[in-house]
Amino acid sequence: MTSALPGTVYLAGAGPGDPELLTLKAARLLATADVILHDDLVPAAILALAARALVINVGKRCGRKNISQEQINAMMIDEARRGLSVVRLKSGDPLVFGRAAEEMDALRAAGISFQVVPGITAAFAAAAALRRPLTDRRNASSVTFSAGHHAPGSIPEPAPLAAPTRAIYMPGRDLAPIAAQLRREGLPADLPCVIVSRAAQPEQQIVRTTLGQLARVAPLPAPSILLAGEALREMHHDQNAVAQYVSEMATNKLQSAEL
Repeated sequence: MTSALPGTVYLAGAGPGDPELLTLKAARLLATADVILHDDLVPAAILALAARALVINVGKRCGRKNISQEQINAMMIDEARRGLSVVRLKSGDPLVFGRAAEEMDALRAAGISFQVVPGITAAFAAAAALRRPLTDRRNASSVTFSAGHHAPGSIPEPAPLAAPTRAIYMPGRDLAPIAAQLRREGLPADLPCVIVSRAAQPEQQIVRTTLGQLARVAPLPAPSILLAGEALREMHHDQNAVAQYVSEMATNKLQSAEL
């Protein structure tokens, strides 16, 4: 059984927000930690699992920063040096589009013991909500993760011939720039797109559209993720195959009854 160790920092993933999708290790750490420093998007239902910890919101959203990254680093280090166990709780997976690299660098430099506890990232939760794979051997052999904003100096790469499924985190409230960029990369206007807001949570919302219509989609509550790719296209031949199977089963039963 995993219990939070004194003087150790755990960079843990809260997953998409459903407490039942937490890893067992993350849940046990929340129940035994002394201090929890959590992102703003971690819902109350998950924080409620903190049985005895001091719970502190260190989130930064939409450019509003109540606390700097340097202050978060200092809090983790100070609490661990006091001999307390610290869970740095991040939405989704701690190693996907977060500041985990900077935090791990700070912990290493300070000589603080730390562990990373994975969580279900938003792209997988959204795919599960849609009941569609992000990869499909018939039309999408890969998937790429990107953020709605690019790192300074980065240049978006052109789409390959066999375009992967795109999972775009934090797409923002205005989807027009992303739609324009994907079209410039050569992706077709009829490419299926899906926006999933608050995946796996009770307030989950799903909007299906195409790349050509993406710019017209009204903003959804954060956190949201944009999925785009042929793997998301409704497969009508699958539905036809099911209908044919049901029809054959009914015919077989009828023939058996006549015998």
